[in-house]
Amino acid sequence: MNHLNSSRPIVLWGLALVAIIFGALTIKSAYLVLFTTGTFHQEAGNYLPAIVWFNGIAGIFYLIAGLGLWKQRRWSLWLAATIALATLIVFALFGLHVNDGGLYEQRTVGAMTVRSGVWVIIALAAWFKLKNIAHTG
Repeated sequence: MNHLNSSRPIVLWGLALVAIIFGALTIKSAYLVLFTTGTFHQEAGNYLPAIVWFNGIAGIFYLIAGLGLWKQRRWSLWLAATIALATLIVFALFGLHVNDGGLYEQRTVGAMTVRSGVWVIIALAAWFKLKNIAHTG
């Protein structure tokens, strides 16, 4: 029998809202950079298309993870951990690009730092809140 303590849903709902809002904003941002020619695209500067594509696709997974967290599904902690790990790997590859003298925008460093931190925190919090839930989907 699976009994959730009273603080678990509140924490998970908070994580879910962060993931969903973050996902929606990430998808919007990637779309504006990749598929428009307006001010947002122009102000993006020396962006790396691969990073923007990764973030845009990851935004879809942010939404899925957020929904799983909202429904308190154990699989969402594994998805959050995968998102965190993938983001850290892409951030490291971006670091190699920068180290090799490649063009970049400083805001990309900040954005990837925030993305990495947010998803590491979500994954850790999800682990502590969901690790003991029976595998139900």
